[in-house]
Amino acid sequence: MAMVGLFWIGEDSVYVGAEPEGAASGVRLSEDGVEVLGAGRGRFWTWDEVVRIETRDVPVRSGARRLASMAFDAALVAVTGYGDLPPAFSVEVATAEETVPVDVHAAVTGGIYLPSEYELSVTLLQRLADGGTDIGDLLAWGRDHAAEGTPPREEREALLRKWAGA
Repeated sequence: MAMVGLFWIGEDSVYVGAEPEGAASGVRLSEDGVEVLGAGRGRFWTWDEVVRIETRDVPVRSGARRLASMAFDAALVAVTGYGDLPPAFSVEVATAEETVPVDVHAAVTGGIYLPSEYELSVTLLQRLADGGTDIGDLLAWGRDHAAEGTPPREEREALLRKWAGA
């Protein structure tokens, strides 16, 4: 799996945020559509049914502020011995009939996204929902490259620009 923007990309699916484990909630994007995962959630919509996918409360900071936050968190864990799960943010999947909010965990190291990757990711989510981009492009990249791990920042941004048509 590899992290590119808000997406955790594997060979057969893409998650918005981290891939959920156990009963944790999550949002999976596949060739067939959008699926909400987690205990008691289990919802699925085809791409034709989805009209909007939006995020809320995503932790975004500039490079310097991101590094400072990560250093503070590491020091806190070292002193107290307690670590937290990555920060959560909300993903809303909307159809013509309903809007379903889902909390997901950040996939990025330190739990804080850079503004450029966040903005490109939001654009990509809009294009996926309106049919302007095909999830197959992300999945094809995942089949070829996800096993290599998360690419460097410049490559992630280039991928997001390409996929979003930005």
